[in-house]
Amino acid sequence: MAPKLSIVIVEPEPERARLIVDALRDAGDFDIRVIAERSGLARQIAQRQPDLVLVDVADPSRDTIEELTLATGPLDRPVALFVDRSDAGLSAAAIEAGLSAYVVDGLTPARVKPVLDAAIARFRMMQRMRTELAETKRALEDRKVIDRAKGMLMRARNIPEEEAYALLRKTAMDQGRRVADVAEALVTAAGLLG
Repeated sequence: MAPKLSIVIVEPEPERARLIVDALRDAGDFDIRVIAERSGLARQIAQRQPDLVLVDVADPSRDTIEELTLATGPLDRPVALFVDRSDAGLSAAAIEAGLSAYVVDGLTPARVKPVLDAAIARFRMMQRMRTELAETKRALEDRKVIDRAKGMLMRARNIPEEEAYALLRKTAMDQGRRVADVAEALVTAAGLLG
């Protein structure tokens, strides 16, 4: 059986919090915690380590969004922000801040589950994109250092590029290391000697 999805609800008003909790309980079997006090929000969320954070704010400002972003850790988990009204540009600011969902016109029980599902899906998609971007950047950096090392070997040994790469690859295999790590060591050593 899959573990229950843990959800933290940030809502200072007890009646609104109860409506949200009831809507979630009607929608599924979740581990739900309510945080009523925003002071120390980051610490409270860090202690609970929820799978998802749902925040209900009547009238947000850029400062509120920035504060909530820092506190809720939207790069660590999906965060859905429900607002009663929004000024121009706030939804873009919320998305740029990493929030997974920004829902205007308040929180109604019927909207809670679909919005949370969408927030989780968007978070997972963004997480995949961040991972792919990091892997691509690393591969590019690896490629650069390998090319530098090949160039150094080609000049030092007067060998063609294919032979230089084969030498790097053989050294990496002999040492049980990645080619990029061997190339980095060569470039670093040459920098120290040069």
